[in-house]
Amino acid sequence: MRLYIDPGTGSMLFTIVVGLLGTAIFAFRKVFMKLRFYFSGGKQKKSAEERLPLAIFSDSKRYWNVFESICDELERRGIDAVYLTESEDDPALKTSYEHIRSEFIGSNNKGFAKLNMLKADMVLSTTPGLDVYQWKRSRDVKWYVHIPHASSDITLYRMFGIDYYDAVLLSGEYQKEQIRDLEALRSLPEKDLRIVGLTYMDAMKARLDRAEPLAAHETTVLLAPSWGKSAILSRYGARIIEALLKTGYHVIVRPHPQSFTSEKEMIDALMQQFPDSEQLEWNRDNDNFEVLRRSDIMISDFSGVIFDFSLVFDKPIIYADTSFDKSPYDACWLEKELWTFSTLPKIGEQLTEEKLDGIKDLIDRCLSEPERKEARDAAREQTWQFPGEGAKRTVDYLEEKLNEIRAKEAEKQAPKAKEPAKRKKEKEKKN
Repeated sequence: MRLYIDPGTGSMLFTIVVGLLGTAIFAFRKVFMKLRFYFSGGKQKKSAEERLPLAIFSDSKRYWNVFESICDELERRGIDAVYLTESEDDPALKTSYEHIRSEFIGSNNKGFAKLNMLKADMVLSTTPGLDVYQWKRSRDVKWYVHIPHASSDITLYRMFGIDYYDAVLLSGEYQKEQIRDLEALRSLPEKDLRIVGLTYMDAMKARLDRAEPLAAHETTVLLAPSWGKSAILSRYGARIIEALLKTGYHVIVRPHPQSFTSEKEMIDALMQQFPDSEQLEWNRDNDNFEVLRRSDIMISDFSGVIFDFSLVFDKPIIYADTSFDKSPYDACWLEKELWTFSTLPKIGEQLTEEKLDGIKDLIDRCLSEPERKEARDAAREQTWQFPGEGAKRTVDYLEEKLNEIRAKEAEKQAPKAKEPAKRKKEKEKKN
C-alpha cells in the first residue's frame, strides 16, 4: 500500500518544515553571533553593511515593467537598493545602475529561503501571499510594501494575499475601501495605504506615444484569458477558438503565464489541436506591448490585462460570462460588487454561450461603436490616478518611509551612545 498525501496537505507540511527550518537557522545564527562577540572580547561592532536599506523582490521577469521606472527614479535620487529576482533572465540583471544592484536569488523555495532570512529596512514587492505560504516575514525586515501589477480589484488575489504587508501602494480609491473592509472583517491592524498610480501603465502609455503608427493589417482578435476554473479557456475550451477561426480574422491566443504551469495539460491539448498557422498564433512574449498594440479588439474575462488594453490603447473589449467563482479569492469576503464586474458592462460587450456562434457579428459591432470611449475615460479616472506620476509618487513614499525608519533607529541608538560618555565623566570626577 502506497502512502498518499494530497497536494493541500503536502503544501501545509512543507510550509511547517520551512518555518521550523527558518526558526532553527535564525536561532543558530543568534547563538553564533553571541559566541563570536564573546570570543572577540566584547569589542565586535555590528556592521552597517549587513542590513540593506531597500530590497525589491520580483518573483518573475514579467514584473520588470512595474519596477523599471521605480528603479530609474531611485537611481536618479541616489537611493541605494538591491533588486532580488527569481528569474535568471530578468531584464533587471542586465541593467547598470550606480545605486541599484541586481541579484538572481534562485527560484521557488530556494528564493523564498533567502527572503525569509533577509536583513533590510524595507522590502517592496508585487508578490502576494506574504506570511501565508513559503514566503515568511523575516525578523530582520522592518517594513513590507506591496505594489499591485494590475489595475483591477485588490481583492482578486488568492485568499489572504496582502493581509500581512505593512503598506500597499494603490491606483484607485475603491481599492483602499476594499482593503479597509477586509481589515475590519478579519480584525487586522490598518495598513499604510497610499494611492500612487500605476507605473507599468505609465510606461506603456509613454511607449505607445513614441511608437510609429501601425501599418495596414488584417483585423486582429486577441484572446487573452486569466487562469483558473472561472477563466475563458477552462469554461469554453476549444469552442471559443473554433468560433474565432470561423470569423476569418487573424487570431492571437495569449494564455496567462500561470496557465502554462497550473493548467499545462489543458494548454498542451489546445495547442496541439490548434497549432500555429497563418491565421492563428500562440503568443508567450514576456513583454506584451507589441501584441496589444497590433490587436484591434480583445476578448478576455476578469484578467487585469483587459484594462491595460482598454485604458492604455483605448480599444474595444469583449468580456466573457464565465460565472465567476469568488470562493478562492479575498473578494469572497465582501458583499459589494467588484469594481471589475461593475465596469466591464460599461466599457465592453458581454460574450455568452448564446452569442458564441455569432461572435463575428459581436466583434464587428464592438469595432464600430464610438460611445464606449466615454465609459473608458470614466474607468481610467477611477483605476489609474495620477497618470504619468506613478514612479515619482512610489519613490516619494519609499524615501519618506526609509527616512522615518532611520529616524526611529537613531532615536533608539541615542541613549546607548550617551551612556559611555556619561560613565567617562563619572570616572573623571572620581579621579
